[in-house]
Amino acid sequence: MQTAANLMPIPGHVDPVPVPRAAAPRSDGRVDLIGLTRDEIRAALESAGLEPKQAKLRAKQIFHWLYNRGATEFAQMTDIAKAQHPWLTERFVIGRPEVVEAQVSTDGTRKWLLRSPDGQDYEAVFIPDADRGTLCVSSQVGCTLNCTFCHTGTMRLVRNLTAGEIVGQVMLARDALGEWPSQPEGRMLTNIVMMGMGEPLYNFDHVRDALKLVMDGDGLALSKRRITLSTSGVVPMMARAGEEIGVNLAVSLHAVTKEVRDEIVPLNRKYGIEELLQACADYPGANNARRITFEYVMLKDKNDSDEEAHELVRLLRKYRLPAKVNLIPFNPWPGAPYDTSTPERVRRFSDIIFEAGISAPVRTPRGRDIDAACGQLKTAAEKKSRAERDREAAEAAAQAAA
Repeated sequence: MQTAANLMPIPGHVDPVPVPRAAAPRSDGRVDLIGLTRDEIRAALESAGLEPKQAKLRAKQIFHWLYNRGATEFAQMTDIAKAQHPWLTERFVIGRPEVVEAQVSTDGTRKWLLRSPDGQDYEAVFIPDADRGTLCVSSQVGCTLNCTFCHTGTMRLVRNLTAGEIVGQVMLARDALGEWPSQPEGRMLTNIVMMGMGEPLYNFDHVRDALKLVMDGDGLALSKRRITLSTSGVVPMMARAGEEIGVNLAVSLHAVTKEVRDEIVPLNRKYGIEELLQACADYPGANNARRITFEYVMLKDKNDSDEEAHELVRLLRKYRLPAKVNLIPFNPWPGAPYDTSTPERVRRFSDIIFEAGISAPVRTPRGRDIDAACGQLKTAAEKKSRAERDREAAEAAAQAAA
């Protein structure tokens, strides 16, 4: 855990507090078990009065029911005596994020607007494909990085999400998809990307703890090879992420010159491109079988020239990076200062990188119609309220019927 002495300053609207903010306690005084490890569940049971041997047994049973079976009530836990269910219910809760709104895109993408017990909103997105299903998970309420092409980056950082709130997004998606108990074969949710709201490496401890629960073979049981953590380039934390979490790495690069990246990814003024690429070269476990993904949003006349494509190739070769480049057509949002590169320009940019022997697929935008595409996540607190949308929909229906 970082201390006040070694916490790095973060650019943006809000600097972090010296120690992680604690989640607001529940008003009913009960302890939410979601986000807790076996040992933490055992400790909570002991604190509530169970003797140590029984607490250890119960913790193992509860862990299995929570993370493998998806139980939401103690009454479902059939190997725990019925007489003990009321005692557990009185002291503990099995939480899920409150769903404020669930939307489904015309392309099948699902987006959930979620609300924490202290009234903070955040979003998660599920993207189905023919051979996989990817859940995009948020790590913070808001964001502090101010990337100028990103709608989420126009928000203020409110607070970090807890481990329970992070893993809760995965569990909620499993609920919605009917994928309990956990099993490796035949499930729709096959991959997780930490690419939702926030910068995961500025909430390192909670992200690490949540992903360890996701990867636990007795719990959610998702392989680390199916999890990707995306960073805008928090260089000092990248090695720790490789060592302590060990999942795939994605880097939001988006530019190959200092001038352009300083503008669109302000964090570049603190950790420059060369420093970032060296950290990528040093990332534990990166090899040709586990390539580092470089995200590159295509902005018309800003970062999409042939010269910039050649420079990207040069940089990747210079640092001998096992790399894949994801080219992302810019997803517009109201007031955005950029336009989307033309399909012809994106294709030419991709061809230059492919011709150099580096994979450079163009990501198909998904969920644009529900603002679920890359860079579009932004909480409803800064959009129209649900009541406003319901009223407008009712008025539109009335006009259509007239």
